[in-house]
Amino acid sequence: MPEGHSLSMKHHYPQRSLGRSPRVISTSRRRFLQASAAVLSGLALSNCRRGISNVQSGSASNGGSANAQSETLHIYTWADYTDEGLAQLFTERTGIEVVIDIYDSNEVMLAKMQAGGGDAYSIIYPSDYMVEEMIRLDMLSELDHAKIQGLDTLFPQWQNPTYDPGNAHSIPMSWGTTGLLYNTSQLDFEPSDWSDLWDNQEQLFRRMTLLDDVREVMGAVLRSLGYSYNSTNPAEIEEAYQRLVELKPALASFQSFGWEDQLLSGDLALVMAYSVDAIAATLEDPSLVYVVPNSGSSLWTDTMVIPKSAPNPEAAYAWMNLFYEPEVSAEVVSRLFFATPIQPAFDLLPDDLKANDDLFPPEEILAKCEGIAPVGEAIELYDRLWTELSSA
Repeated sequence: MPEGHSLSMKHHYPQRSLGRSPRVISTSRRRFLQASAAVLSGLALSNCRRGISNVQSGSASNGGSANAQSETLHIYTWADYTDEGLAQLFTERTGIEVVIDIYDSNEVMLAKMQAGGGDAYSIIYPSDYMVEEMIRLDMLSELDHAKIQGLDTLFPQWQNPTYDPGNAHSIPMSWGTTGLLYNTSQLDFEPSDWSDLWDNQEQLFRRMTLLDDVREVMGAVLRSLGYSYNSTNPAEIEEAYQRLVELKPALASFQSFGWEDQLLSGDLALVMAYSVDAIAATLEDPSLVYVVPNSGSSLWTDTMVIPKSAPNPEAAYAWMNLFYEPEVSAEVVSRLFFATPIQPAFDLLPDDLKANDDLFPPEEILAKCEGIAPVGEAIELYDRLWTELSSA
């Protein structure tokens, strides 16, 4: 990674251009695509940003013959991590059709897998802390690195990540930050830290949102109080909860997606957002600015894994290898705006993306960030307080 973009983490489309449709701020990294079935090979799909529709989360069928299973790859992922072009290229290369199901949180995905509803999937995209949890629950296959090309081309920070040493059960596919996205035309101050939400409640009253994500929101408040994003101290967690109780009357909602039009129109002035969504917004409208708060935020990595229940692991390895081709990954990153951990893919990106500090933050910003990690039994306290907060 070039100077200014190194990381200190705690923890081709050959002869084929898919083209770039105009950016439309209509989808989000942490959302369901509200649509119906999606067998991507041979279908004309309508979503202009993602070129993808899907069976709603939880609807993939486990039925069908063994032969039908071998000719289909079922993927369970976030909304913004694949599109029609990638799926069609995979089908052209392998003859295997791709079916995409979408989830909007790691916890939804895990609950489905634990309930036995995930037996159809051969590829899943959990975040770093959820990889640790799924390893603990013995849900993931140990990867055969001899079947994966390109692992040696990862930036050093992802070759031996703390959440999965040696990438034994997962391979990284994207990373980013969580921060504040605001409309400069709607505010007379420049937000720089989480505390600004409390200090400017009158101006932001009912015009700001926080993510609908217990670990991100509680983590952000914990950081604003000088604690770890991953605190297991009941007193610290309770203090963060009380701080949120103070802020809640001024919130428009807890909302992970669907805020784009409101932010552009001025109905909202500020939202808590994942960098991948924020970057798309800032490129759409220069009045929108994304900032990682001074007191620190989360630094997340999303991965690809093969569950032990995978019906088609060989197709899963083929999907991983396609994505790890530098030209393929660079093309997808250029369309979907997530940061790549693959160095040759980064090298192929347009200069404007390489220089985008929102996409590839400098060291001084990353040094303030912290990866989300499992919190053990403390998750029960997090969940109880979150339920009280969101239902009050």
